[in-house]
Amino acid sequence: FDFEKFPSASGHLGVQMQSVGEVMSIGRTFRESLQKAFRSLEVGLDGLEPKPAAAGDPDVSRARSLDMSTLRFATSFRLLKIRQAFIEGQSIEDIFSVTKIDPWFLQQIKMLVDQQNGSSLRELKHDGFSDKQIGRMLDKSELEIRDQRKKESIFPAYKVVDTCAAEFEAQTPYCYSTYDEENEIDPLEGKKVMILGGGPNRIGQGIEFDYCCVQAVFGLQDQGYKTIMVNCNPETVSTDFDLVDRLYFEPVTFEDVLNIVEFEKPDGVLVQFGGQTPLKIAHTLAAAGVPIIGTSPENIDLAEDREKFGKILDKLNITCPEYGTGRTLEEVITVAEKIGFPVLARPSYVLGGRAMEIVYSKEQLIEYISRNADVTEGHPILIDEFLEDAFEFDVDALCDGNIVHIGAVMQHIEEAGIHSGDSACVLPPYRITTEAMDEIVRITESLALELNVIGLINLQFAYKDGQVFVLEVNPRASRTVPFVSKTTNVPLARIASQLT
Repeated sequence: FDFEKFPSASGHLGVQMQSVGEVMSIGRTFRESLQKAFRSLEVGLDGLEPKPAAAGDPDVSRARSLDMSTLRFATSFRLLKIRQAFIEGQSIEDIFSVTKIDPWFLQQIKMLVDQQNGSSLRELKHDGFSDKQIGRMLDKSELEIRDQRKKESIFPAYKVVDTCAAEFEAQTPYCYSTYDEENEIDPLEGKKVMILGGGPNRIGQGIEFDYCCVQAVFGLQDQGYKTIMVNCNPETVSTDFDLVDRLYFEPVTFEDVLNIVEFEKPDGVLVQFGGQTPLKIAHTLAAAGVPIIGTSPENIDLAEDREKFGKILDKLNITCPEYGTGRTLEEVITVAEKIGFPVLARPSYVLGGRAMEIVYSKEQLIEYISRNADVTEGHPILIDEFLEDAFEFDVDALCDGNIVHIGAVMQHIEEAGIHSGDSACVLPPYRITTEAMDEIVRITESLALELNVIGLINLQFAYKDGQVFVLEVNPRASRTVPFVSKTTNVPLARIASQLT
Protein backbone atom coordinates (compact mmCIF):
# COMPACT_ATOMS: atom_id res chain seq x y z
CA PHE A 1 0.00 0.00 0.00
CA ASP A 2 1.25 3.49 -0.75
CA PHE A 3 -1.10 5.82 1.08
CA GLU A 4 1.43 8.67 1.48
CA LYS A 5 0.52 9.74 -2.05
CA PHE A 6 -3.20 9.74 -1.18
CA PRO A 7 -3.68 11.49 2.18
CA SER A 8 -7.46 11.49 1.66
CA ALA A 9 -7.63 7.65 1.37
CA SER A 10 -8.98 5.89 4.46
CA GLY A 11 -6.62 2.94 4.15
CA HIS A 12 -9.40 0.50 5.10
CA LEU A 13 -9.79 -2.70 3.13
CA GLY A 14 -13.03 -2.56 1.16
CA VAL A 15 -14.44 -3.11 -2.31
CA GLN A 16 -12.20 -0.45 -3.89
CA MET A 17 -8.70 -1.52 -4.92
CA GLN A 18 -6.04 0.48 -3.08
CA SER A 19 -2.90 -1.63 -3.32
CA VAL A 20 -0.41 -1.12 -6.14
CA GLY A 21 2.00 -4.01 -5.60
CA GLU A 22 2.67 -7.07 -3.55
CA VAL A 23 5.42 -9.13 -1.98
CA MET A 24 5.86 -12.86 -1.66
CA SER A 25 7.92 -14.42 1.09
CA ILE A 26 8.69 -18.09 1.56
CA GLY A 27 9.81 -19.80 4.74
CA ARG A 28 9.52 -23.10 6.60
CA THR A 29 6.94 -21.70 9.02
CA PHE A 30 4.18 -19.10 8.83
CA ARG A 31 6.01 -17.03 11.46
CA GLU A 32 9.20 -16.88 9.40
CA SER A 33 7.29 -16.06 6.19
CA LEU A 34 5.28 -13.30 7.89
CA GLN A 35 8.39 -11.58 9.24
CA LYS A 36 10.12 -11.78 5.85
CA ALA A 37 7.01 -10.37 4.17
CA PHE A 38 6.93 -7.35 6.48
CA ARG A 39 10.57 -6.51 5.88
CA SER A 40 10.07 -6.90 2.12
CA LEU A 41 7.41 -4.17 2.08
CA GLU A 42 9.91 -1.30 2.17
CA VAL A 43 7.90 0.80 4.56
CA GLY A 44 10.73 1.01 7.10
CA LEU A 45 9.95 -2.19 9.01
CA ASP A 46 12.45 -4.94 9.84
CA GLY A 47 9.85 -7.60 10.56
CA LEU A 48 6.54 -7.82 12.42
CA GLU A 49 7.52 -4.93 14.67
CA PRO A 50 6.72 -1.19 14.47
CA LYS A 51 9.38 1.37 13.72
CA PRO A 52 11.45 2.23 16.78
CA ALA A 53 10.18 5.42 18.41
CA ALA A 54 12.12 8.59 17.71
CA ALA A 55 14.14 9.65 20.75
CA GLY A 56 12.57 12.43 22.77
CA ASP A 57 9.20 12.28 21.02
CA PRO A 58 6.54 13.35 23.60
CA ASP A 59 3.77 11.74 21.54
CA VAL A 60 5.27 8.24 21.56
CA SER A 61 3.33 6.88 24.53
CA ARG A 62 0.05 8.23 23.16
CA ALA A 63 0.79 6.83 19.70
CA ARG A 64 1.74 3.40 21.05
CA SER A 65 -1.29 2.86 23.33
CA LEU A 66 -3.95 0.72 21.67
CA ASP A 67 -7.71 1.09 21.39
CA MET A 68 -9.07 -2.44 20.88
CA SER A 69 -12.02 -1.19 18.85
CA THR A 70 -9.63 -0.11 16.04
CA LEU A 71 -8.74 -3.77 15.43
CA ARG A 72 -12.15 -4.25 13.79
CA PHE A 73 -10.95 -2.43 10.68
CA ALA A 74 -8.77 -4.22 8.14
CA THR A 75 -5.99 -1.69 7.52
CA SER A 76 -2.54 -2.22 6.07
CA PHE A 77 -0.91 -2.33 9.53
CA ARG A 78 -3.59 -4.12 11.53
CA LEU A 79 -1.25 -7.05 12.27
CA LEU A 80 1.11 -4.65 14.08
CA LYS A 81 -1.82 -3.55 16.25
CA ILE A 82 -2.64 -7.19 16.99
CA ARG A 83 0.97 -7.72 18.05
CA GLN A 84 0.67 -4.68 20.34
CA ALA A 85 -2.56 -6.09 21.82
CA PHE A 86 -0.75 -9.30 22.81
CA ILE A 87 2.07 -7.25 24.39
CA GLU A 88 -0.58 -5.40 26.44
CA GLY A 89 -1.93 -8.72 27.75
CA GLN A 90 -4.98 -9.36 25.53
CA SER A 91 -5.89 -13.01 24.95
CA ILE A 92 -6.40 -14.82 21.64
CA GLU A 93 -10.13 -15.06 22.45
CA ASP A 94 -10.38 -11.29 23.06
CA ILE A 95 -8.70 -10.45 19.74
CA PHE A 96 -10.69 -13.09 17.84
CA SER A 97 -13.96 -11.64 19.11
CA VAL A 98 -13.04 -8.25 17.63
CA THR A 99 -11.21 -9.24 14.41
CA LYS A 100 -12.69 -12.66 13.54
CA ILE A 101 -9.20 -13.65 12.34
CA ASP A 102 -8.75 -17.44 12.62
CA PRO A 103 -7.25 -18.25 16.05
CA TRP A 104 -4.46 -20.28 14.40
CA PHE A 105 -3.02 -17.12 12.83
CA LEU A 106 -3.45 -15.19 16.09
CA GLN A 107 -1.58 -17.96 17.90
CA GLN A 108 1.33 -17.60 15.43
CA ILE A 109 1.55 -13.86 16.08
CA LYS A 110 1.41 -14.48 19.83
CA MET A 111 4.28 -16.96 19.50
CA LEU A 112 6.38 -14.23 17.85
CA VAL A 113 5.64 -11.91 20.78
CA ASP A 114 6.53 -14.64 23.29
CA GLN A 115 9.72 -15.52 21.38
CA GLN A 116 11.25 -12.17 22.26
CA ASN A 117 11.56 -13.21 25.89
CA GLY A 118 14.80 -15.11 26.36
CA SER A 119 14.91 -17.20 23.16
CA SER A 120 18.26 -18.27 21.75
CA LEU A 121 19.73 -16.64 18.66
CA ARG A 122 19.06 -19.77 16.60
CA GLU A 123 15.41 -19.88 17.69
CA LEU A 124 14.93 -16.22 16.83
CA LYS A 125 16.43 -16.68 13.35
CA HIS A 126 14.29 -19.79 12.88
CA ASP A 127 11.23 -17.59 13.44
CA GLY A 128 12.31 -15.00 10.87
CA PHE A 129 13.70 -12.28 13.14
CA SER A 130 16.14 -10.06 11.25
CA ASP A 131 19.57 -9.18 12.61
CA LYS A 132 18.32 -5.59 13.08
CA GLN A 133 15.39 -6.76 15.24
CA ILE A 134 17.61 -8.99 17.36
CA GLY A 135 20.13 -6.15 17.65
CA ARG A 136 17.42 -3.90 19.13
CA MET A 137 16.48 -6.61 21.64
CA LEU A 138 20.10 -7.04 22.77
CA ASP A 139 21.18 -3.38 22.34
CA LYS A 140 23.70 -4.32 19.63
CA SER A 141 24.20 -3.31 16.00
CA GLU A 142 23.08 -5.36 13.01
CA LEU A 143 26.71 -6.19 12.16
CA GLU A 144 27.48 -7.29 15.73
CA ILE A 145 24.57 -9.76 15.56
CA ARG A 146 25.84 -10.94 12.17
CA ASP A 147 29.30 -11.58 13.63
CA GLN A 148 27.76 -13.41 16.58
CA ARG A 149 25.74 -15.60 14.23
CA LYS A 150 28.87 -16.53 12.29
CA LYS A 151 30.72 -17.43 15.50
CA GLU A 152 27.84 -19.73 16.46
CA SER A 153 27.70 -21.14 12.87
CA ILE A 154 24.13 -19.93 12.37
CA PHE A 155 23.82 -19.53 8.60
CA PRO A 156 20.77 -19.60 6.32
CA ALA A 157 20.23 -22.71 4.24
CA TYR A 158 18.76 -22.35 0.76
CA LYS A 159 15.82 -24.50 -0.24
CA VAL A 160 14.09 -24.83 -3.62
CA VAL A 161 10.48 -24.60 -4.71
CA ASP A 162 10.12 -27.39 -7.26
CA THR A 163 8.44 -25.87 -10.33
CA CYS A 164 7.72 -29.33 -11.73
CA ALA A 165 6.02 -30.83 -8.63
CA ALA A 166 8.54 -33.71 -8.63
CA GLU A 167 7.20 -35.17 -11.90
CA PHE A 168 10.67 -34.73 -13.36
CA GLU A 169 13.79 -32.81 -12.44
CA ALA A 170 13.17 -29.05 -12.49
CA GLN A 171 15.66 -27.08 -14.59
CA THR A 172 14.36 -23.79 -13.22
CA PRO A 173 13.49 -24.04 -9.51
CA TYR A 174 13.48 -20.90 -7.41
CA CYS A 175 15.10 -20.60 -4.03
CA TYR A 176 14.46 -19.14 -0.58
CA SER A 177 16.37 -19.01 2.68
CA THR A 178 15.49 -20.58 5.99
CA TYR A 179 17.49 -21.31 9.12
CA ASP A 180 17.79 -25.04 8.59
CA GLU A 181 20.76 -27.41 8.52
CA GLU A 182 20.93 -28.48 4.88
CA ASN A 183 21.25 -26.65 1.55
CA GLU A 184 19.25 -28.06 -1.35
CA ILE A 185 21.40 -26.21 -3.90
CA ASP A 186 25.07 -25.60 -4.62
CA PRO A 187 26.47 -22.26 -5.80
CA LEU A 188 26.30 -21.77 -9.58
CA GLU A 189 29.46 -22.69 -11.48
CA GLY A 190 31.24 -20.32 -13.89
CA LYS A 191 30.94 -16.58 -14.55
CA LYS A 192 27.91 -15.13 -12.78
CA VAL A 193 26.41 -11.74 -11.98
CA MET A 194 23.69 -10.93 -9.44
CA ILE A 195 20.97 -8.38 -10.21
CA LEU A 196 19.00 -6.76 -7.39
CA GLY A 197 15.34 -6.21 -8.29
CA GLY A 198 13.05 -3.34 -7.36
CA GLY A 199 11.03 -5.05 -4.63
CA PRO A 200 7.28 -4.43 -4.45
CA ASN A 201 5.71 -2.28 -7.12
CA ARG A 202 4.37 1.00 -5.80
CA ILE A 203 3.64 4.43 -7.13
CA GLY A 204 6.88 5.95 -8.40
CA GLN A 205 8.81 2.68 -8.56
CA GLY A 206 7.05 0.13 -10.67
CA ILE A 207 7.22 -2.17 -13.62
CA GLU A 208 9.60 0.14 -15.53
CA PHE A 209 12.46 -0.91 -13.27
CA ASP A 210 11.48 -4.54 -13.69
CA TYR A 211 11.83 -4.05 -17.45
CA CYS A 212 15.36 -2.71 -16.86
CA CYS A 213 16.27 -5.72 -14.70
CA VAL A 214 15.03 -8.14 -17.36
CA GLN A 215 16.93 -6.31 -20.11
CA ALA A 216 20.06 -6.46 -17.92
CA VAL A 217 19.62 -10.24 -17.71
CA PHE A 218 19.49 -10.46 -21.52
CA GLY A 219 22.59 -8.28 -21.82
CA LEU A 220 24.57 -10.43 -19.40
CA GLN A 221 23.45 -13.63 -21.11
CA ASP A 222 24.70 -12.15 -24.40
CA GLN A 223 28.11 -11.88 -22.72
CA GLY A 224 28.07 -15.49 -21.51
CA TYR A 225 27.34 -14.78 -17.84
CA LYS A 226 25.01 -16.80 -15.67
CA THR A 227 22.45 -14.57 -13.97
CA ILE A 228 21.12 -14.52 -10.41
CA MET A 229 18.03 -12.45 -9.58
CA VAL A 230 17.09 -11.36 -6.05
CA ASN A 231 13.56 -9.98 -5.72
CA CYS A 232 10.41 -10.47 -3.66
CA ASN A 233 7.65 -9.39 -6.06
CA PRO A 234 5.71 -12.29 -7.65
CA GLU A 235 3.89 -10.05 -10.15
CA THR A 236 6.91 -9.22 -12.32
CA VAL A 237 8.75 -10.69 -15.28
CA SER A 238 12.06 -10.60 -13.38
CA THR A 239 10.70 -13.30 -11.06
CA ASP A 240 9.50 -15.60 -13.86
CA PHE A 241 10.98 -18.98 -13.00
CA ASP A 242 12.54 -19.50 -16.45
CA LEU A 243 14.15 -16.06 -16.95
CA VAL A 244 17.40 -16.37 -15.00
CA ASP A 245 19.76 -19.18 -14.07
CA ARG A 246 18.86 -18.79 -10.41
CA LEU A 247 16.08 -16.86 -8.72
CA TYR A 248 16.06 -16.03 -5.01
CA PHE A 249 12.67 -14.98 -3.61
CA GLU A 250 14.09 -12.93 -0.76
CA PRO A 251 13.67 -9.43 0.72
CA VAL A 252 16.01 -6.93 -1.00
CA THR A 253 17.67 -5.93 2.29
CA PHE A 254 21.31 -5.69 3.31
CA GLU A 255 21.16 -8.81 5.48
CA ASP A 256 19.37 -11.05 2.99
CA VAL A 257 21.39 -9.93 -0.05
CA LEU A 258 24.73 -10.28 1.78
CA ASN A 259 23.79 -13.81 2.83
CA ILE A 260 23.21 -14.76 -0.82
CA VAL A 261 26.43 -13.02 -1.95
CA GLU A 262 28.44 -14.97 0.64
CA PHE A 263 26.83 -18.20 -0.55
CA GLU A 264 27.03 -17.64 -4.34
CA LYS A 265 30.17 -15.45 -4.49
CA PRO A 266 29.17 -13.74 -7.78
CA ASP A 267 31.69 -11.88 -9.96
CA GLY A 268 29.64 -8.73 -9.49
CA VAL A 269 26.34 -7.27 -8.28
CA LEU A 270 24.28 -4.81 -10.35
CA VAL A 271 22.37 -2.22 -8.29
CA GLN A 272 21.43 0.44 -10.87
CA PHE A 273 18.44 -1.33 -12.48
CA GLY A 274 16.03 -1.77 -9.57
CA GLY A 275 15.27 1.88 -8.78
CA GLN A 276 15.90 3.24 -5.30
CA THR A 277 15.57 -0.14 -3.56
CA PRO A 278 19.08 -1.51 -4.29
CA LEU A 279 20.66 1.96 -4.10
CA LYS A 280 19.60 2.28 -0.45
CA ILE A 281 21.78 -0.70 0.47
CA ALA A 282 24.59 -0.21 -2.10
CA HIS A 283 26.87 1.63 0.36
CA THR A 284 26.60 -0.95 3.13
CA LEU A 285 27.02 -3.81 0.64
CA ALA A 286 30.18 -2.20 -0.79
CA ALA A 287 31.52 -1.64 2.74
CA ALA A 288 30.97 -5.35 3.44
CA GLY A 289 33.15 -6.23 0.43
CA VAL A 290 30.42 -6.95 -2.13
CA PRO A 291 31.72 -6.33 -5.70
CA ILE A 292 29.34 -3.64 -7.03
CA ILE A 293 29.65 -3.29 -10.82
CA GLY A 294 28.60 -0.26 -12.85
CA THR A 295 28.61 3.21 -11.31
CA SER A 296 30.18 3.04 -7.84
CA PRO A 297 28.12 3.81 -4.71
CA GLU A 298 30.45 6.76 -4.03
CA ASN A 299 29.63 8.34 -7.40
CA ILE A 300 25.92 7.62 -6.96
CA ASP A 301 26.15 9.44 -3.64
CA LEU A 302 27.83 12.43 -5.33
CA ALA A 303 24.66 12.95 -7.36
CA GLU A 304 22.28 12.26 -4.43
CA ASP A 305 24.10 14.52 -1.94
CA ARG A 306 23.06 18.10 -2.72
CA GLU A 307 26.18 19.75 -1.23
CA LYS A 308 28.65 17.49 -3.09
CA PHE A 309 26.64 17.80 -6.29
CA GLY A 310 26.58 21.59 -5.99
CA LYS A 311 30.39 21.66 -5.95
CA ILE A 312 30.49 19.58 -9.16
CA LEU A 313 28.06 21.98 -10.87
CA ASP A 314 30.21 24.94 -9.82
CA LYS A 315 33.34 23.22 -11.12
CA LEU A 316 31.71 22.53 -14.52
CA ASN A 317 30.07 25.99 -14.67
CA ILE A 318 26.55 24.51 -14.89
CA THR A 319 23.51 26.52 -13.79
CA CYS A 320 20.89 25.11 -11.43
CA PRO A 321 18.05 26.69 -9.44
CA GLU A 322 19.06 28.06 -6.05
CA TYR A 323 18.98 25.32 -3.46
CA GLY A 324 19.73 24.39 0.11
CA THR A 325 19.27 21.55 2.57
CA GLY A 326 18.19 21.33 6.17
CA ARG A 327 17.85 18.59 8.78
CA THR A 328 15.91 20.53 11.40
CA LEU A 329 12.80 22.69 11.12
CA GLU A 330 14.81 25.85 11.83
CA GLU A 331 17.43 25.02 9.18
CA VAL A 332 14.77 24.30 6.53
CA ILE A 333 12.88 27.57 7.24
CA THR A 334 16.12 29.59 7.12
CA VAL A 335 17.09 28.04 3.76
CA ALA A 336 13.62 28.58 2.27
CA GLU A 337 13.47 32.24 3.35
CA LYS A 338 16.95 32.87 1.95
CA ILE A 339 15.96 31.39 -1.45
CA GLY A 340 12.54 33.06 -1.44
CA PHE A 341 9.11 31.47 -1.88
CA PRO A 342 7.79 29.59 -3.79
CA VAL A 343 10.16 26.66 -3.19
CA LEU A 344 10.07 22.98 -4.02
CA ALA A 345 10.46 20.86 -0.86
CA ARG A 346 11.28 17.15 -0.91
CA PRO A 347 13.23 14.58 1.12
CA SER A 348 16.45 13.19 -0.31
CA TYR A 349 16.74 9.50 -1.23
CA VAL A 350 13.08 8.95 -2.14
CA LEU A 351 11.52 8.11 -5.46
CA GLY A 352 8.39 8.93 -7.39
CA GLY A 353 7.70 12.42 -6.12
CA ARG A 354 6.77 10.99 -2.75
CA ALA A 355 6.43 13.84 -0.21
CA MET A 356 7.38 16.44 -2.86
CA GLU A 357 5.45 19.70 -2.65
CA ILE A 358 5.51 23.26 -3.97
CA VAL A 359 5.46 25.51 -0.90
CA TYR A 360 4.37 29.17 -1.05
CA SER A 361 4.77 30.31 2.58
CA LYS A 362 6.55 29.65 5.89
CA GLU A 363 3.31 28.34 7.44
CA GLN A 364 2.81 25.88 4.60
CA LEU A 365 6.44 24.72 4.96
CA ILE A 366 5.99 24.01 8.70
CA GLU A 367 2.81 22.09 7.95
CA TYR A 368 4.59 20.13 5.16
CA ILE A 369 7.41 19.03 7.49
CA SER A 370 5.04 17.93 10.27
CA ARG A 371 2.95 15.97 7.76
CA ASN A 372 5.94 14.13 6.24
CA ALA A 373 8.00 13.49 9.36
CA ASP A 374 7.98 9.70 8.81
CA VAL A 375 9.35 10.04 5.26
CA THR A 376 11.98 12.67 6.00
CA GLU A 377 13.25 11.19 9.27
CA GLY A 378 17.01 10.69 9.11
CA HIS A 379 17.33 12.36 5.69
CA PRO A 380 17.96 16.01 4.86
CA ILE A 381 15.11 17.93 3.26
CA LEU A 382 16.00 19.47 -0.10
CA ILE A 383 14.72 22.98 -0.79
CA ASP A 384 14.91 24.25 -4.39
CA GLU A 385 13.95 27.53 -5.97
CA PHE A 386 10.74 26.80 -7.90
CA LEU A 387 10.87 27.98 -11.52
CA GLU A 388 7.33 28.96 -12.43
CA ASP A 389 6.19 28.64 -16.06
CA ALA A 390 9.30 26.67 -17.08
CA PHE A 391 9.45 23.70 -19.46
CA GLU A 392 10.97 20.48 -18.13
CA PHE A 393 13.12 17.99 -20.04
CA ASP A 394 14.24 14.43 -19.25
CA VAL A 395 17.40 12.86 -20.72
CA ASP A 396 18.37 9.20 -20.64
CA ALA A 397 21.96 8.42 -21.59
CA LEU A 398 24.61 5.70 -21.49
CA CYS A 399 28.24 6.11 -20.45
CA ASP A 400 31.18 3.71 -20.26
CA GLY A 401 33.48 6.18 -18.51
CA ASN A 402 34.84 7.56 -21.80
CA ILE A 403 31.99 7.93 -24.30
CA VAL A 404 28.46 9.25 -23.67
CA HIS A 405 25.52 8.14 -25.83
CA ILE A 406 22.36 10.27 -25.58
CA GLY A 407 19.41 7.87 -25.67
CA ALA A 408 16.75 10.56 -25.90
CA VAL A 409 15.81 14.09 -24.87
CA MET A 410 12.14 14.20 -23.84
CA GLN A 411 9.98 17.24 -23.15
CA HIS A 412 7.29 17.19 -20.48
CA ILE A 413 3.79 18.27 -21.44
CA GLU A 414 3.19 19.76 -17.98
CA GLU A 415 5.24 22.67 -16.68
CA ALA A 416 8.18 22.09 -14.36
CA GLY A 417 7.13 21.13 -10.83
CA ILE A 418 4.90 18.21 -11.81
CA HIS A 419 7.01 15.21 -10.89
CA SER A 420 8.29 13.23 -13.89
CA GLY A 421 6.57 10.15 -12.49
CA ASP A 422 3.20 11.89 -12.78
CA SER A 423 3.72 13.70 -16.08
CA ALA A 424 3.55 12.94 -19.81
CA CYS A 425 6.61 13.22 -22.07
CA VAL A 426 7.01 13.87 -25.79
CA LEU A 427 9.88 12.56 -27.89
CA PRO A 428 11.42 14.46 -29.69
CA PRO A 429 11.03 17.81 -27.85
CA TYR A 430 8.41 20.08 -29.39
CA ARG A 431 9.46 23.52 -28.13
CA ILE A 432 13.13 24.32 -27.58
CA THR A 433 15.84 26.28 -29.39
CA THR A 434 18.82 24.61 -31.08
CA GLU A 435 21.17 26.44 -28.67
CA ALA A 436 19.32 25.12 -25.60
CA MET A 437 19.27 21.59 -27.05
CA ASP A 438 23.04 21.75 -27.63
CA GLU A 439 23.48 22.98 -24.03
CA ILE A 440 21.45 20.02 -22.67
CA VAL A 441 23.63 17.58 -24.62
CA ARG A 442 26.84 19.32 -23.45
CA ILE A 443 25.79 19.25 -19.80
CA THR A 444 24.71 15.59 -20.03
CA GLU A 445 28.08 14.56 -21.46
CA SER A 446 30.15 16.56 -18.97
CA LEU A 447 28.19 15.37 -15.91
CA ALA A 448 28.21 11.70 -16.97
CA LEU A 449 32.00 11.81 -17.39
CA GLU A 450 32.59 13.83 -14.20
CA LEU A 451 30.52 11.35 -12.15
CA ASN A 452 32.36 8.46 -13.84
CA VAL A 453 29.05 6.82 -14.76
CA ILE A 454 29.27 3.22 -15.95
CA GLY A 455 25.86 2.36 -17.37
CA LEU A 456 22.69 4.44 -17.33
CA ILE A 457 22.20 8.04 -16.23
CA ASN A 458 19.03 10.15 -16.13
CA LEU A 459 19.05 13.96 -15.99
CA GLN A 460 16.20 16.43 -15.54
CA PHE A 461 16.39 20.00 -16.85
CA ALA A 462 14.24 23.13 -16.72
CA TYR A 463 14.19 25.65 -19.56
CA LYS A 464 13.01 29.20 -18.91
CA ASP A 465 13.65 32.52 -20.67
CA GLY A 466 16.26 30.95 -22.95
CA GLN A 467 18.28 29.47 -20.05
CA VAL A 468 18.85 25.80 -19.20
CA PHE A 469 18.90 24.73 -15.52
CA VAL A 470 19.88 21.30 -14.15
CA LEU A 471 17.23 20.04 -11.73
CA GLU A 472 18.62 16.64 -10.76
CA VAL A 473 20.86 13.80 -11.91
CA ASN A 474 20.31 10.09 -11.22
CA PRO A 475 23.19 7.73 -12.14
CA ARG A 476 20.86 4.72 -12.48
CA ALA A 477 18.01 3.38 -14.58
CA SER A 478 14.97 5.65 -14.72
CA ARG A 479 11.28 5.05 -15.34
CA THR A 480 11.58 6.49 -18.85
CA VAL A 481 14.16 3.93 -20.07
CA PRO A 482 11.57 1.39 -21.34
CA PHE A 483 9.66 4.04 -23.31
CA VAL A 484 12.82 5.49 -24.84
CA SER A 485 14.12 2.02 -25.71
CA LYS A 486 10.89 0.99 -27.41
CA THR A 487 10.52 4.32 -29.25
CA THR A 488 14.10 4.48 -30.58
CA ASN A 489 14.57 0.69 -30.89
CA VAL A 490 17.82 0.91 -28.88
CA PRO A 491 17.78 -1.41 -25.83
CA LEU A 492 19.48 1.00 -23.39
CA ALA A 493 19.27 -1.21 -20.28
CA ARG A 494 20.53 -4.27 -22.16
CA ILE A 495 23.54 -2.31 -23.40
CA ALA A 496 24.11 -0.72 -19.97
CA SER A 497 24.51 -4.13 -18.31
CA GLN A 498 27.44 -4.87 -20.66
CA LEU A 499 29.39 -1.68 -19.88
CA THR A 500 32.41 -2.02 -17.62
